[in-house]
Amino acid sequence: MPVGRLHHLILDSPDPIVCARFWSAVLGRPITYQDDDFVVVADNDTTSGLAFQRATEFRRPTWPDPAVPQQMHLDVMVDDLAVAAEAVRGLGAKPLAGDHVFADPAGHPFCLIPRPGWAAPVNAGPAAPPANA
Repeated sequence: MPVGRLHHLILDSPDPIVCARFWSAVLGRPITYQDDDFVVVADNDTTSGLAFQRATEFRRPTWPDPAVPQQMHLDVMVDDLAVAAEAVRGLGAKPLAGDHVFADPAGHPFCLIPRPGWAAPVNAGPAAPPANA
């Protein structure tokens, strides 16, 4: 039996709304809560998601240089790596070392990964059957 359930993955940021807008666009999820220091991106206001909290002394990760470690990273499942890479660059992502590794506006690393065969297509909507059905 689990001890709990994930509420939000919370990321420090020097400007929470900038990161929230970026991840809202990348994931196609709305901003469901916002104040000056805390912003949430989730399916709706009763669903877990990503949250961004203001960190006035935030130190941008320097990964792969270990001077300031990556602290965390997200794997983002995509249907087409090339199309997704172009899209995130258009939203302000910066390429990092390695294939399909980027940084969001605050420098948090994330990886674009090809959608596994067991997962429904990312852009087909909620009623889409899994790719191997």
